[in-house]
Amino acid sequence: MTPFFFFILAGIAVFCGISLVAQTHPIASALSLIGVMGSLAVLYLQLGAEFIAAAQLIVYAGAIMVLFVFVIMLLNAGAEPVTRRVSRFTRLVSMVILAAFLGVISFIIQAMLPGSESVTFGDFTGGTAEAIGRRLFTVYLLPFEVTSVLILIAIVGAIVLARKEI
Repeated sequence: MTPFFFFILAGIAVFCGISLVAQTHPIASALSLIGVMGSLAVLYLQLGAEFIAAAQLIVYAGAIMVLFVFVIMLLNAGAEPVTRRVSRFTRLVSMVILAAFLGVISFIIQAMLPGSESVTFGDFTGGTAEAIGRRLFTVYLLPFEVTSVLILIAIVGAIVLARKEI
């Protein structure tokens, strides 16, 4: 894969992220978030992390977003009302300040990070299910088990809170 596809997908992710924040209707924001998650999954696929890309699509773009949409529909959330308009001068000044802030942050990051070799698409071999499973159950066994116990505690807590008193 070429860096051209990376920049296309990165542009889609950034556009969907901006759309996520700029939308006034929650369903449109959720759909923009699905666009971000989908483009991130394709970026993972380009880097050679097939398992991580599949998990990104199934878990985040699939299950979590369905949960978000169900909650939005359950709450019957409508479009957010516009309270007041911002003047053109305020928008211009805020855009200049934002550009200066991004420039300073990018300069600091460039100065602090050492030079490194560029990423070659497809060279990463640690994204397979076997490699992730092997590291998960050897190197990261304790954090994995602690996380599973915390999830079990959360499930028991949800059952206790949802239980009706007799």
